[in-house]
Amino acid sequence: MRQAFAENFAHRKELGAACCVYYRGEKVVDLWGGVRDKTTGEPWEQDTMALVFSATKGMAAMTVALAHSRGLIDLDERVCTYWPEFAQGGKDRITLRQLLAHQAGLFGFDEPVDAVVVADLDRLAAIMARQRPEWEPGTRQAYHAISLGFYEGELIRRVDPQHRTLGQVFGDDIATPLGMEFYIRLPASIPDSRLARLVTRNPLLSLAELSPRVLLAVLNKRSVFYRSMMANPGTLLGLDPDRIYARELEVPSGGGVGTARALARAYGVLATGGAELGMRPETFQALISPPVPPEQGFRDRCLFGDIRFSFGFMRPAPDWTFGGPASFGSPGAGGSFGYADPDAGIGYGDVCNRMSKSHNDPRDVALRSAMTDSLARLS
Repeated sequence: MRQAFAENFAHRKELGAACCVYYRGEKVVDLWGGVRDKTTGEPWEQDTMALVFSATKGMAAMTVALAHSRGLIDLDERVCTYWPEFAQGGKDRITLRQLLAHQAGLFGFDEPVDAVVVADLDRLAAIMARQRPEWEPGTRQAYHAISLGFYEGELIRRVDPQHRTLGQVFGDDIATPLGMEFYIRLPASIPDSRLARLVTRNPLLSLAELSPRVLLAVLNKRSVFYRSMMANPGTLLGLDPDRIYARELEVPSGGGVGTARALARAYGVLATGGAELGMRPETFQALISPPVPPEQGFRDRCLFGDIRFSFGFMRPAPDWTFGGPASFGSPGAGGSFGYADPDAGIGYGDVCNRMSKSHNDPRDVALRSAMTDSLARLS
């Protein structure tokens, strides 16, 4: 993996990055290198953190799993049991399992949602409660790119005995006990010098790689793709022109900032059953159980492929492969990725600051291939 990591810089246009692997509870790979800030040339240090976009979903899902382990929620219970106002607009029969599997039809918002709204959790909760699903929940699947985390956040706020936010529960009950540097709500006290400044990808290059069907969806403001991924509020809430990343703003689906070491540590704990967090075997079994398809199958109306989700995590599928069949995790736009592979006992984390392909990024593929080869030799 060290060799593959170096080759990413030499041959795959890596700028700054870090990769970490936990194997059966032990940290066996911990790599970092390159440049943290392209404009200044400052190096990527051991403690450099980066915005990981949708890889944040895995940490949010881990927080929901902890609530399940504590008996605060049931996957097959209706969401409105915990959040009565959620029942508005035809959402009264949506189960928590359907919501966390992106099957609720709540991938976008009809009312305006921006950073000001996101910062006011009561106002955001009222908007989510009024939102109508786009179709009968449980019939279809569409990636809830940003909205899912907000629904998860309000659910946690409702069931937590102290009514803490999802970011607070994650920080208090997961990140701190595990010694992880990862924030779902980045504090203002974190200095800019700790943060990797992102280099975005040429949009023309991204457009050129799209199929005609996806390109039409990108250009159509009423499409599922556009409403889920690009607008109101869009996926860039975590960025800030003055402080690199947004501070004191909780975006559980795409605003997490942290290290590859933190992702690998979290997933390493889950891969070995979650005992360090006191996770019950019933919750671990729910995490690794096969995802339940909607009535019309796993074909995702946003991502246009056979892609599978359960319990807030992405699962291996024909159109998005990683790890073994029991694996669960979440990739992030631009190349970040974290996941647990319980069959192999692996917790994997990879972050970078030069954004590239979100699916099958050659840098990530090279690292995971090297990891697979190493595991084969160990076996």
